[in-house]
Amino acid sequence: MRQDKIIISGLVFYGHHGVSKEEQELGQKFFIDLEMRCDLVRAGRSDNVADTVDYKEVYQAIRECEKGKNYRLLEALAEDVAKLILDRFPAVEKVMVRVRKPHVPIHGLVDYVACEIIRSRGED
Repeated sequence: MRQDKIIISGLVFYGHHGVSKEEQELGQKFFIDLEMRCDLVRAGRSDNVADTVDYKEVYQAIRECEKGKNYRLLEALAEDVAKLILDRFPAVEKVMVRVRKPHVPIHGLVDYVACEIIRSRGED
C-alpha cells in the first residue's frame, strides 16, 4: 500500500457527548481530525475529484454520524467515525481518527483531552 494520505484537520461540531449530565444537557464543541491512507496516484494524474475521496462527502458523513447519537465516550465516537469512513469510502485503506474535547469536567487546567484510533480495512 502506498503511503499517500488525505488529511482533514479541525472539523468542528457541536454535540451533547460526555459522561456527566451537564455535558449531555449543555453540549460543547468537539474537534475531529482525520488522516485517510489511500492511493492518490490516479487523482494526482487525472486532476479529477472522481478519482479521489471527496472532502465534502467525508465532512457530511462525519456530521451525520456525530449528530446521529449522543456518545458518552470519545472512544465510541472515534470508533463509529472510523467505521463509517472505511464503509462509505472504498478507496480508504486505513484511517486515523482523533476526537478532541476542549472542555472537560476535571479539576485542573488542560487545553483538551483527545482519543486517537487507527483502523484498517478488513480488520475486526
